[in-house]
Order: sequence, then structure tokens, then C-alpha cells
Amino acid sequence: MTEKLFYQDSSIKEFTATVESCMQGKDGMFEVILDQTAFFPEGGGQYADTGVLLVGEKEVKVVDVQEKNEIVTHYVTDAIEQGSKVTGRLNYKERFSKMQQHTGEHIVSGIVNRRFGYNNVGFHLGNEEVTMDFDGMLTETDLKEIEWEANQAVADNVKIQVLYPTKEELETMTYRSKIEIEGQVRIVVIPGWDSCACCAPHVDATGQIGLIKLIGAIKYKGGMRVSMVCGFRALLDYNQKEASVVTISRKLSAKPDSVAEAVERLQKEVEAQKEKIRILQEQYLKGVLKEIKPEDTCVLLFEETLDTVAVRNFVNDVMRITDGICGAFIGTDAEGYRYILGSSKKEITNISKEMNQTLNGRGGGRPPMVQGSVKAKQSEIEAFLKAQS
Repeated sequence: MTEKLFYQDSSIKEFTATVESCMQGKDGMFEVILDQTAFFPEGGGQYADTGVLLVGEKEVKVVDVQEKNEIVTHYVTDAIEQGSKVTGRLNYKERFSKMQQHTGEHIVSGIVNRRFGYNNVGFHLGNEEVTMDFDGMLTETDLKEIEWEANQAVADNVKIQVLYPTKEELETMTYRSKIEIEGQVRIVVIPGWDSCACCAPHVDATGQIGLIKLIGAIKYKGGMRVSMVCGFRALLDYNQKEASVVTISRKLSAKPDSVAEAVERLQKEVEAQKEKIRILQEQYLKGVLKEIKPEDTCVLLFEETLDTVAVRNFVNDVMRITDGICGAFIGTDAEGYRYILGSSKKEITNISKEMNQTLNGRGGGRPPMVQGSVKAKQSEIEAFLKAQS
């Protein structure tokens, strides 16, 4: 059994230990077992600690840590002789961040359970954010209130307690747990906020979390998946979003707290310009229509940009004038073309299929109109369709 120093003091950054065994593992790794360790193994939705083992002046990287049958195995990059004295040094910046996230998750899950009766049925602590899956729906207002209350727990700077109750004591306790637990149960208590079975290390007091920020929520398996960042991750998230807002505000010549209104104004201006362009395109296409005669057997239009609805209307209008083939192609020789083909009398579906096979295209539809895309030059398209007419 490995002595787990992370349960004695979650703030340990460095420790000494003796190598009990070292075996060759997979992928060039070595599996090292120590008599004691402060490296937390993967578990409870939280990935393992990383760091180094110092053997004299040599640094051996710890890239993963796993536990089985109370034995903690360190996956390291070099072999270490059995019986060696080593100094373990955690990547504590990463560890502390994980503790901030995990304790923050307990607070949020506790609030959701108390206020709404929902259970946390899934938890993942990733490199960038935490996701929590709840078995019930939460509104935007609910989430804002949960976030505010969670940060009140941070401000209260509550001392976190860890209990190891007996089986009899456990039967009288109220606590959250996602799975049935065999053996000794470890209960992490945040007085006034949450009580939950958990195997992971946590911060000493809620004030060390700094900030809890809910950054997203989606419907998921009949409930909600809520995304969160805490502590320094929340600060980084804020800095990134602030930088984006400042950049946008400069481009729009608006104050940072007015960018939403500025974007809305810009959207209205864009829509107005689109409407003007649509009207001009319709006028242009009406001019093209005036030149078309009933005896025309192949009417082809090539343009870099045109509104899809306007193009469809154009093809319909041409089919009322002539029984021949009408094709509208939007794009360039370099990028290829999107097309709409139509004919009131020709087998336009068969013509489209043959064109796609010949000119590297794809698409389809039902007569009298089909649509798709083709990677060919204008001259090749014109030659093919004129041959069909």
C-alpha cells in the first residue's frame, strides 16, 4: 500500500520517498512504485498529477499516475534503481488549478442539488474547462443565480473539511455520491454548501478558488451540460474575452460596453446593403431576360456572385420563354461553380448527371430544375451544355 501524502496535505509541492520497484512498461515508459507519494493518480473525473522525480541531480519526468488496489504507480521516462531515495516535485501550478476547479464543481453541484434537486451525473475536469452534467433543465436565469451564489461561497472563505466516517456514521449522513463506493468512504464537506463523496485533493478553503465562472450550457441527455472555469482559468478566460471586446470596440469605434449595440447597428446596415444589392441584381437579370428569345436553345449565365433566390427566379423566368436549356453558374474557374439548371422540355436530370460525371461535379434534383456544383472552366461547361442542346 502506498502512503498517500496528498490526503494528509493537499498543498505539498515536494516530498521524499524510496523506490520500492521499477519495471519496464509500455511505450518506453517505466512503472515506478514509491513507499509514499504526493502525486494524485487519475480518478474521480480528474486527470493525474505530473512533475518530476529527482534522483541526485537527474530529473525523471512523471507523465502519468494510476492507482490499483491501493498501490500508486508512477509512469516515468527513465528507469530508477530499486531502493533509491528520490525527491518528488509536483507541477503544483497545474495541481492547484485542478483543485480550484474541483472544489468549484462541488460548490456548484451542491447548489444545484439543494435548489433544484438535480444530481450531477457526469463530471470531467479537462485542461481548459470543467463540464458538469445535471439530470434536469436549468434556465439562463437559474444559471446566473447559481453562479452568484457559488461566488458567495468563495467570498465566505469556508474551511474545507475531510471526513472518514464509519459505516454506521455514514448511514446517518446526507451527502452526494454518483456511484456506490466500497470500503472506506471519504467525504469532502464544504460547511453550508456541500457534502460529497470524493477521492480527490481540494483547496484548503473556498477563498482559494478566487472566482467561479459558468461559461456555457447546452441541453444534454434530457438535462444540462454546464461548462465552468475557476480561479486562474477564470482570469485567463476573462482576459481573452476582454481582449476580443477591446479589439471589436476599436474596429467599430465604440466603447467596450457598447459593442453589442454597435454590432446590431452594423447588422442592420449590412442587411440594408444586401437589400440594395438584391434589387440591383434583379434589375440586371431583368435586363438579361429581355435579350432572350424563344428560339434560344441554350441560355447560360456566369457570374462571380449572385443571390441564390434571384438566380432561381431567373432560371424559372427563362423556362417560360424558351424550351431549351437554361443554366446559371455562380463562381470562378479557379474556385469552381455552384449551378442551377432548368428546362421545361429537356431531360435536365440526365443532362445534369452526365455533366457531373464529365466535369467533376455533384448535385441533383427533380425536373424541371436541378442544382449542384462543378469544378470546371467556363469554356468547358459552355461546350458541354451547348452540345446537349
